[in-house]
Amino acid sequence: MNTDQAPAWLPSHVVPFFTLSYPTSPPAQPDSFPNSNYYGTGPLDFCVIITAIALMAVLRDATRIYVMEPFARWKLARDLRLSKQKKTALANRNGDAKANGAANGHANGNGHAPHANGSAISTKEAKKMKRSVIRFAEQGWSVVYYTGMIPFGLYIHRQLPTHALNPINVWPGYPHIPLAGPIKFYYMVQTAFYLHQILIINAEARRKDHWQMMTHHVITVVLMIGSYFYNYTRVGCLIMVLMDWCDIIFPLAKMFRYLGMSTICDATFVLFLVSWLITRHALFLLTIKATWEAWYTVPRIWDPSRGHFMTKEIYFGFFAMLVVLQIIQLVWFWMICRVAYRVVTGQGAQDTRSDDEG
Repeated sequence: MNTDQAPAWLPSHVVPFFTLSYPTSPPAQPDSFPNSNYYGTGPLDFCVIITAIALMAVLRDATRIYVMEPFARWKLARDLRLSKQKKTALANRNGDAKANGAANGHANGNGHAPHANGSAISTKEAKKMKRSVIRFAEQGWSVVYYTGMIPFGLYIHRQLPTHALNPINVWPGYPHIPLAGPIKFYYMVQTAFYLHQILIINAEARRKDHWQMMTHHVITVVLMIGSYFYNYTRVGCLIMVLMDWCDIIFPLAKMFRYLGMSTICDATFVLFLVSWLITRHALFLLTIKATWEAWYTVPRIWDPSRGHFMTKEIYFGFFAMLVVLQIIQLVWFWMICRVAYRVVTGQGAQDTRSDDEG
């Protein structure tokens, strides 16, 4: 319990929920974060994760209800009315008196009396717009989260003596303990986010790729928690940085699509496709290769008192989950390529992976 860094007014029994637990002395010669506070690991760390999940739930709903949904509703309604006005104006210019009279003076058959300018929104259009508003707001939270987390992850990565193009250097010096405060905080927040996502995808309407997403998120959480407590944190930080990069581009492309901005949606999707190929396959495969080579370079010792957890069972379990994660991503990449084909053939980007409910 970190009572020294907690506010004096905070009750001792809630301190673990608002501070990083297990403060300890820094290493004699740290190779990163020389001015940071350092920490050990333990079960009290789940208290911070619980707090982060609760905070994310509040922030997600606040962002969705008060920012994303009002903006999408205004944008879609405005664009739809402008489109209707243009069609009405075109009909007027063509002298189509019958069409003009129907647009400006009659009920539309759906129980709505059109505006004088023919810009009323029908029940069918309102239902479609509501669905787009909800989908837009759902994707908005991911964009908000990763807008803050990606720069923080890159900051962590730059401070560590590790390199994405030569990931074998995530293993020398194992175990890398104790943990610098920023690394510990990064792990806590990222784990909380994926646990929160698991709750979300089970609370919302299920989509076509529900079980793929569930499998992906569960494996990711197991890898995060396992790498945290078994001190595989440097490879864990590298993997999180690689994974996060696409997780802001794809929701952004979908948000453009829900707003009807097809051209910028397609351009963003192409950027996503290239980023996915580089980070989730090329660089991630290098990381898997480096993890395989670690079996021959890292001493295979079980000594929890010194932070050594490199046993055959733990190592191959960790390695196997990385491989399964890559297989899932290959399946998704095939689906992404199908969407890319639609873009190239002029049909526009449509997420066949998860947009539709199943």
